[in-house]
Amino acid sequence: MEKNITFDFHTHHSRCGHAEGSIRDYIEAAIEKKLDLIGISDHSPYFAHEEDQPYPHIAMAKSHFHEYISEVLQLKQEYKGKIEVLLGVESDFFPNHIELYRKHYTKYPFDYIIGSVHHVNGIGIFKKGRWEGLTEGEKQQTKENYYMLIEQSARSGLFDILGHIDAMKGYYPSFSAIETGAIEHTLKAIAENDIAIEVNTSGKMKDCGGWYPADDLLERACYHGVKITLGSDAHDPSRVGEDFELVRKRLKELGFTEWAYFRERKRFMTSL
Repeated sequence: MEKNITFDFHTHHSRCGHAEGSIRDYIEAAIEKKLDLIGISDHSPYFAHEEDQPYPHIAMAKSHFHEYISEVLQLKQEYKGKIEVLLGVESDFFPNHIELYRKHYTKYPFDYIIGSVHHVNGIGIFKKGRWEGLTEGEKQQTKENYYMLIEQSARSGLFDILGHIDAMKGYYPSFSAIETGAIEHTLKAIAENDIAIEVNTSGKMKDCGGWYPADDLLERACYHGVKITLGSDAHDPSRVGEDFELVRKRLKELGFTEWAYFRERKRFMTSL
């Protein structure tokens, strides 16, 4: 086990249409923050959609995916010796299209793939009005559907990291108080399938405040032996590596002793 490696596996850039800066800007920011590893993981295209870029402010065009990969690989070589640049992607999880996504990803030398659930019942998890008018039972069912999708993503075998596993609370903080056994069930499935989850520090920028996931989920994840890693989910270079030391300290307090980093689809552990 290597010690004291610093990293950030979750960063975006201008291709997705809602982030600032170039890939190089994020790498330079990581060097400035003295990180050992910087992962580039922009939003996957909508591969199952007929249009090249159906949502230009959400994800890159299908036609841009190859150039994205090529640019990261070129920068990986250019920065060798200064910082280790890792090729990643934040992949949407659509259970009906998992094999299509798998087919696209197997063409490229990814270091890791983040699987994130961004849609539940066909509606974006961050859509502010989606909770209005729902009964308590419907809210509970929505939360259970969310965690069912996360569990399916863990079982798919496609992902190395699961992204922001309680992000549905982002613009609806009451989400955390909806009681259901689905979370515990999902954490067990994540542990059984040996997939890492991330502490995603971008939650503090939403209405819920704080990181994803919240401490209670992290405690249960630790209990079940789920592996943990860190991603800022930076959409601006200034946020690269944000709260790294604070997260490290908190994870230790919650009982974790190590966290994960990735190369060539292999996971390694380093001391907290």
